[in-house]
Amino acid sequence: MAKSDSIFLQLVSKRQSRWLKRLQDLPLRKVVAGSVGAFCFLAVWQLVCMVGLLKLPTPIRVISDTWELIINPFYRGSGNDVGLGWQILSSLRRVAIGFSLAAMIGVGLGMVIGSSRLLYEAVDPILQVLRPVPPLAWLPISLAAMRDNEPAAIFVIFITAIWPIIINTIVGVQQIPQDYKNVARMLRLSRKDYFFNVLVPATVPYVFTGLRIGIGLSWLAIVAAEMLIGGVGIGFFIWDAWNSSLISEIIVALIYVGLVGLVLDRSVAFVGRLLSPGDE
Repeated sequence: MAKSDSIFLQLVSKRQSRWLKRLQDLPLRKVVAGSVGAFCFLAVWQLVCMVGLLKLPTPIRVISDTWELIINPFYRGSGNDVGLGWQILSSLRRVAIGFSLAAMIGVGLGMVIGSSRLLYEAVDPILQVLRPVPPLAWLPISLAAMRDNEPAAIFVIFITAIWPIIINTIVGVQQIPQDYKNVARMLRLSRKDYFFNVLVPATVPYVFTGLRIGIGLSWLAIVAAEMLIGGVGIGFFIWDAWNSSLISEIIVALIYVGLVGLVLDRSVAFVGRLLSPGDE
């Protein structure tokens, strides 16, 4: 009888452990934990500003100063006087164009370079020299070459995003197991079949790692570039608010920048999980 009771208790304990694990994996738990963390951060911010340790507006002051900006993000005035939503959409349009070009060209070049040892040895020094160049360092060159702010900003996004995409794609091609290549030779796969059935599936995780890095750098680059080129965009909005001493608007804009960057990163990661072979 004691043995059967012990077995019963073990089964109950295992079932409880499974339910606890499922509870820990629920999105609700993450939402609650994140909400508590955000509340604590805001409370510390409020306290630090109230005692004068930081010369910044408190969270309550930020909300009161920017309430109209928050509830009406798609306001349209005259000229560049538009709401924060239009500013973000303008920046996202530039990022979409520049990043899409970088993704198409970067993945293609990465697969070609990674497939040839000789070509890789010839190109790698160029990649290593150009890769560390800061995004804003490309802006004067792009303005001099294109004589227009809009294509110059898109070029800065393109040149910033393309390096991690190329490099990660090259690494993915070079990391294809030799067994895959041997099987492809035994089956006498054509170049087309090898490309779609071996090369692409094996490099997808590496490609999307590069794309995630690239989209993050693209969003960073456009915010910085728009501070210099002016016009419409979230970077221009932040710089214009600074010139007008509207610190609360800057804080709200920074929060939006972070949220949009998070959504972009998670979106690319989600697509990568869908396309990665073997993922559930």
